[in-house]
Amino acid sequence: MRFKSVFASVIALSIGFGSLPAGAETLRVGTEAQGIPFAFLNDQNQIDGFMVELIKVIGEKVGFDVQMEPMEFSALIASLTSGKIDLISAAMYNTPTRAEVVDFSDDVYSFGEGMVVSKDDTKEYTSFKDVEGEIVGAQLGTVYIAALEEAGIFSEVKAYDTIPAVMNDVNAGRIKAGFVDYPVASYYLGQGQFPEVHLVKTYKAALPGRIGIITAKGDTERMAKINAAIAELKESGELDKMIEKWSLS
Repeated sequence: MRFKSVFASVIALSIGFGSLPAGAETLRVGTEAQGIPFAFLNDQNQIDGFMVELIKVIGEKVGFDVQMEPMEFSALIASLTSGKIDLISAAMYNTPTRAEVVDFSDDVYSFGEGMVVSKDDTKEYTSFKDVEGEIVGAQLGTVYIAALEEAGIFSEVKAYDTIPAVMNDVNAGRIKAGFVDYPVASYYLGQGQFPEVHLVKTYKAALPGRIGIITAKGDTERMAKINAAIAELKESGELDKMIEKWSLS
């Protein structure tokens, strides 16, 4: 599949950012490769996006260099807790369950899930209940998968490695609906991808969430520096400019 080939081409990619003093610490930062506009492979075959730019700027302010480590979303926390990476900068919700094993910075952005269905399906869906008995899907490792499974009302809940894979199966008619990060789906559709799919405007997000930079549990000194940098970015308006740049406002 195209998505797997793209992921394979990026998994070995790592990029250093910023003009930092010689000997500056280099931190391995985990992210995903297909989370447009948060983190994705751009036309220059480089990892780019809102969360990539954000950790770059934070690194410059705090004094560390950045080596991006693209991987499957579902592998991010395990990679951090096992020491394979030092930070996570991705569109990952701050949830109580995750906060038991990793630490989240102050919030940098918030959003909810979107519902995608066939463009020919014009029903005004508002909740999970409206597709009871159908086959639905979401990205592996997200809170959406757990919520769909716990609802216990679907004939099947399919898990996918990436959001494009979810949308591709809606596009092909293999599942009735997909529940994915609203900003990501909106960006893909705005670029003309998945022409047989549309976002349901009447759907009301049931799982709004907040995202930030993630450190290993107990890495308090590093987290304090990251939060100070985030506070500075908020105060200066630079964070708002990044949000606008990546069409997240």
